[in-house]
Amino acid sequence: MAVPRTGVLASATCVEADSRDRKLLQHLEEAATASQASLLLREADGTDIELPPSLVALLVAAARDLAKGNAVFALPVETRLTPSEVAELLGLSRPFVARLLDEGEIPSQYLPDSRHRLVRLVDVLEFQARRERHAEGRRRIIEAAEEAELPH
Repeated sequence: MAVPRTGVLASATCVEADSRDRKLLQHLEEAATASQASLLLREADGTDIELPPSLVALLVAAARDLAKGNAVFALPVETRLTPSEVAELLGLSRPFVARLLDEGEIPSQYLPDSRHRLVRLVDVLEFQARRERHAEGRRRIIEAAEEAELPH
């Protein structure tokens, strides 16, 4: 009996800051970036726990985006996504994502004895980073052509 899979993106932790929090978050991000700040977590009994640098880096990155008014999702990079979830995450159509998977632009794995496949979030993020680098390169070429008054 197959158990229906709940949507990974629907169950991801999503955090949004309201306008009152944004100033504090911006201050936190600036303070932590300016100095190798440490953060403490105070338990109910008053015990302080110093957070490890990896968690501080994550919190600072989240604070940066929250301060700008962006929502932040928290998902492990080894999360497996369906092609529909990949499409939703990238803002692309599912058929276009299926073509990217078929062409190997984004690695995927078929489920055993199935035509369904899953994609690692880390592979989606790497694809998106490549896509953004290519777009930036194209933008720079167009700017250089315009500055040199070349047709494009």
